[in-house]
Amino acid sequence: MDLPRNRFKAALRAGRHQLGAWCALGGTVAPEILAVAGFDWVVLDTEHAPVEVAEVLPALQTLAAYPGCSAVVRPAINDWVLIKRHLDQGAQTLILPYVQSAEEARAAVAAMRYPPRGVRGVAGMSRASRYGAVSGYATRAEEELCLIVQVETAPALERLEEIATVEGVDGVFIGPADLAASLGHPGAPGHPEVVAAIEGAIGRLGALGVPSGILTLDRAFARRCMALGTAFTAVAVDVGILAAGAKALVAEFGAQARPGAPRP
Repeated sequence: MDLPRNRFKAALRAGRHQLGAWCALGGTVAPEILAVAGFDWVVLDTEHAPVEVAEVLPALQTLAAYPGCSAVVRPAINDWVLIKRHLDQGAQTLILPYVQSAEEARAAVAAMRYPPRGVRGVAGMSRASRYGAVSGYATRAEEELCLIVQVETAPALERLEEIATVEGVDGVFIGPADLAASLGHPGAPGHPEVVAAIEGAIGRLGALGVPSGILTLDRAFARRCMALGTAFTAVAVDVGILAAGAKALVAEFGAQARPGAPRP
């Protein structure tokens, strides 16, 4: 059996923009709905979502049925043990939060690779190797693995070039919410200083030839980032879609509620 192809990584290398969405609800239903909707990539989040490593496996298996949608897993932290566990259960693309330096980026790269090029522990019968069916998996695995590092603080932004050019880093995700807080504007990713920093980072990464990505629910800003050159742009979060839809329905029909009925 051949090594499964990483479509997300292939698109980055081909320069094709990919539209994405975030999953924070856990389970398999929300990722499948987003895949059916036509998103190119879906993040299975374990950093800010109540989702553990083992809970990601069913979602990976579900998304595998949709060849047009790539699964991207965000571990809780840049930790070599967590990285190993997600890779072993078949994740091919990881987005690692809070990478602050080139040294931390190099540690992430090492965690993605088997010795002698890295520190990933070898498990011969994991889902990643299709339970041993992929010929030469241990020597070829990194060909189809993709590492995205997350730059989301002012100090990390100052070191953007040295982080982005670490060999083995395939792209940089800019985290607007944490960056806003780091710049002194918590809860205000649309602040002019934050916007300027993000736009500048996209330009700097473009000059390096390194793919950049972002998550923003501001549709106008998403289009602006795409115009500036983001390679992978997430424009929705499953929780947000549900909340917005629910609120819209209540706003539309709530006025017709039975008089005197209790309201939240």
